[in-house]
Amino acid sequence: MRYISILVLTLLITSCKNENQAKILPAYFTYNQDKVESAGVKMIPIKTPIGEFKVWTKRFGNNPKIKVLLLHGGPAMTHEYMECFETFFQREGFEFYEYDQLGSYYSDQPKDSSLWTTERFVEEVEQVRKAINADKENFYVLGNSWGGILAMEYALKYQQNMKGLLVSNMMASAPEYGKYADEVLAKQMKPEVLAEIRALEAKKDFNNPRYMELLIPNFYKEHLCRLEEWPDGLNRASKHANGEIYTLMQGPSEFGISGRLAKWDIKNRLHEITIPTLMIGAKYDTMDPKAMEEQSKLVKKGRYLYCPNGSHLAMWDDQKVFMDGVIQFIHDVDDKKFN
Repeated sequence: MRYISILVLTLLITSCKNENQAKILPAYFTYNQDKVESAGVKMIPIKTPIGEFKVWTKRFGNNPKIKVLLLHGGPAMTHEYMECFETFFQREGFEFYEYDQLGSYYSDQPKDSSLWTTERFVEEVEQVRKAINADKENFYVLGNSWGGILAMEYALKYQQNMKGLLVSNMMASAPEYGKYADEVLAKQMKPEVLAEIRALEAKKDFNNPRYMELLIPNFYKEHLCRLEEWPDGLNRASKHANGEIYTLMQGPSEFGISGRLAKWDIKNRLHEITIPTLMIGAKYDTMDPKAMEEQSKLVKKGRYLYCPNGSHLAMWDDQKVFMDGVIQFIHDVDDKKFN
C-alpha cells in the first residue's frame, strides 16, 4: 500500500510539473502574434547625429522580470560569438537579446568615422533599451571585452534604468590593459616570436599575413580562446568583423590597445556605479584578473567571478564556471539576495 501511495504522489508531482511547463512554454515563446513571426529578429531604428540607421537584434523568450542585453566585443565584432548564451539562458527562462551594434555585420554600416565614439554607442544602447521595453525593474546589461567598456560607460550615465550590470573580461583602464599586455603577457612569449611581432609593429606592417600567423598560435590561442577547436560562432564573428572600425578604436590586434580607446580610463569613477555589478576575470585572460577583482570592490555593490581555466572568452573555455556564476548573479539580484 505504501508503494502505491508513493507512486500516486510521484505521478501527481510529475503531472503538476508538466502542467506548469505547458503553461510557461507558450508564454515564453510568444512575441507578436498579430504580426508575421521572424524568430525574434527585429531591426531597431537608431537616431545618430548624422541620420537614422538600423541595428539588428534577436529576442529570445518572454520574461517581464529579467531582460538581458548582450553587448559584443570588438568594437565591430558580431553577436555570433555570444550564441553560447542561448541554451543556458533559455533553460533559466531569461528574456535576452543578441545585438549587433551599429557598424557590425548584421546592422547598418555607415562610413562616417565620427560615429565611432563611446559616447555615441552609449546613446545607441539607450535607444535599444527603450525599444525592448526594459527598465530599472528588469534590465540587465552583459558586456564582454569592448562590450564591457560600453556596459560600464552606459551604467555611468543610465544606471537609473538598470537592475544589474555584468562586465565580462574588461579592465576599467585601457592604459593598465596595455601595461599588462607589455609587462606580463608579452614576457610569456618566446623571445624570438615577440621580437618578430614587435618588428612588424614598428614598421606598422599590420596587413602582413605574418603578423596574424604569429599572433594566433602565440597569443590568441593562449589568451583569447583556449579551446583546441574554436567555436563556429567565434569563427563566424571573426570572419564578419568590421576591421575598419575595429582598428580605428582598438588598434590592429588584441595584443594591447592603440586606437581611439588607448587613453580610455574610468577606474576612478567606478564608485559611482551603485547597482549590483558582477566583474568577471579569468586566469589566462588578456585582462589582468586581479584588476577585475579590484573593480568588483570599487563599485558600490560588486561581486567577483573568477574563471580558473578561462581566457578572454571564458564563456567558451571555462563555460561551466562562467555560466553558473552569471546565472547565479542574475537570480540573486532578481530574488533580492544579492549582497
